Parts: sequence; C-alpha cells; structure tokens
Amino acid sequence: MPAHIAPPCVVLPGHAVTTDEIFADIRQAHAGLPRLEAMLRIAGATTVRTRYFTRPLNAPTVAGNAPLEERNRAAYADALALAADAARGALARAGLRPQDVDALVTSHTTSWTVPSLDVHLIGVLGLRPDVRRHPLGTAGCVGGAQGVVRASQDIAANPGANVLVVTAECLSAATYNHEDSSLESMVYKVLFGDGAAAAVVSGRPAWGGPGFVVADTFEYLLPDSAERYRGRLNGAGLHFDSTRAATDSFNDSLPALRAWLRPQEDPLDFAVVHPGGPRILDDAAAGLGLDEKALRHAWDSLAGNGNLGGSAVLDVLSRTFEDPPADGARGLLIGFGPGFVLAAARGHWSS
Repeated sequence: MPAHIAPPCVVLPGHAVTTDEIFADIRQAHAGLPRLEAMLRIAGATTVRTRYFTRPLNAPTVAGNAPLEERNRAAYADALALAADAARGALARAGLRPQDVDALVTSHTTSWTVPSLDVHLIGVLGLRPDVRRHPLGTAGCVGGAQGVVRASQDIAANPGANVLVVTAECLSAATYNHEDSSLESMVYKVLFGDGAAAAVVSGRPAWGGPGFVVADTFEYLLPDSAERYRGRLNGAGLHFDSTRAATDSFNDSLPALRAWLRPQEDPLDFAVVHPGGPRILDDAAAGLGLDEKALRHAWDSLAGNGNLGGSAVLDVLSRTFEDPPADGARGLLIGFGPGFVLAAARGHWSS
C-alpha cells in the first residue's frame, strides 16, 4: 500500500540571527586566533544568511559558558515546545485529530533525555496511549527522511494507518560553543539553526490537497564511516566534529544510491534534498542528474533557515508543496546523517 505525505508544518523560533552577527560574536570570542579571517571566509561560503535560535545569541546556553546540564535542559525544553507546535500544525493540515494517529515517529538528537520526545508528545498532544512509537534518538540530520521511511514501513505493516512524523532540534544550545575553535566548528556555528517540523504520512489520506506518494524506500550506511560526522560530549556541552573525508560521503555512497534508483529506467523530475550544505547539494545535483531549478527549494531553505538538522528536509518538502511539480512527476526525498547514513523515499507527486 502506498504512503501519502501531507503538507508539513515547520516551526521556527523567534530569534533571527544573521551571519554578520555570528561573525562578530566569533571575532569577539576568538580574538587573536590564527587564520580566523580565513576560517570565516570559508564559513561564509555556506550561503546561510539567517538562522533562528530559541534564545538570543548572547544567552548563556548559546554564546555563553553555561555548563552541559544547563545547555541540555534548555535544548530539550525548547525543542519540545517547537515540536508540539509543529505536530499540531501538521495534524491540522492533514485534517486529523490527535486520536486519529496510529503511530508516532520522532527524531531529536540535541539533548540527552529520558523518557524521550515521543513519550512527552503523546501526553502533550493527547495522542492515544496505544499509539505505536518509533523514537529516533541519535539520527541527527537524517531524522526527517528516516522518519518518512519508518512511517512508510509502518503503513506497509499496518495498511491504512496514520503516522505522525515529528523532528525537533535545538542546535544553538547543543553545538554553538566557543570552547571549539577548529575550522569545522566555525562552519557549524554559521551553518546550523533551530527548528521543528512535522508531517502526517497516511495510508488513507484525509486531506483534500496534493501529496507526495511514496512507492519505495532505501536506507544505506556507508561502510567504515562512523568517524566522518560524530558527536562528542564533555562538561562544556555537546560538540559536533567531522573529518576531511566527510565532504566526499555523498559521492562515496552514490553507486549504492544509483543502483536503487535505476535512473536510466526512471529519471527524476524533482528532488527533496536535505540542505546539509553547498557541497552536498552540488554533489546531489550532479550525481542525480538534476538541474539548478530542481534543488531551488533546498538552496532557499539553507539560505533562509540554515541547516535545521532532521527538520531541514521537511522544510524543503513544505516549500515544494507551495511551488509543486506537475501531477505524476517522479521524485525523490533524501536525507543524510552521521557517521554517514542516508535514508530516501521515491514516488510521485499527486495533485
């Protein structure tokens, strides 16, 4: 049975932070750091103009020196509030009530939390206590695409189910940390933003508008890639590290992806790609044979919101609903996460 994705709801927090403001903060915190201006030029190449934080840039849990416990508490409290708002919006767009939800997929990585986001959302949203739960605790940036894959699998096992996918990350409290002074850390300070997103994936769509109809899904772990993108925890907070090989990860995974896609048999008309950064978008366009227009929503999401972690691909999907492809167009939704994993769904657009 095909799975139908309803229009997502994306919720951004209230503190808009420009790249120039982040550069000024970095210069103040790292005055005298060798090659700082060269690092900032590289960070500026992310193309991100603005991102949104749940708290001001000068808050103790962002550019301040709040310890791990305080950062962790802020990251989860803020993410839960955003997630609840996004979930309510997604249910409204799908024409569903909380009691109509049969399964819940959640992705949240930027705090250590027990019980996890799924448990809290069931109570906050008033979902049924027998809802099937699929928590993705450390999926990171692949969370939105992985959530769609898990939802599609749930529907295949439970025909007609309504699955709510919710992602939420507070990257400012988790990874914006001046203890880090590497080139990679400067890039990530500029790259990441906070936000939440949610979408209903249904085997019996109740909404009257368009949707992405999933026909098949794919998951892939690049062998021996566990160190390419990874988290690191110490008393100052959660840190996000990567290796030089990280930027080659999409191309290294491309043979497996192409074997699944069979592009010669079923060429793509559109793609919903996780906007992890300029390199991955350029490589995706080249590797999938897509023109610049095909990834315009991903580039716009990256420039306006930064990389929202697992929520980013749902933001790109939301923009696709606002400027949709033709009825019947063949498409791909794909996300990437640490070490290097990818999750993808292919299908067609239904008007």
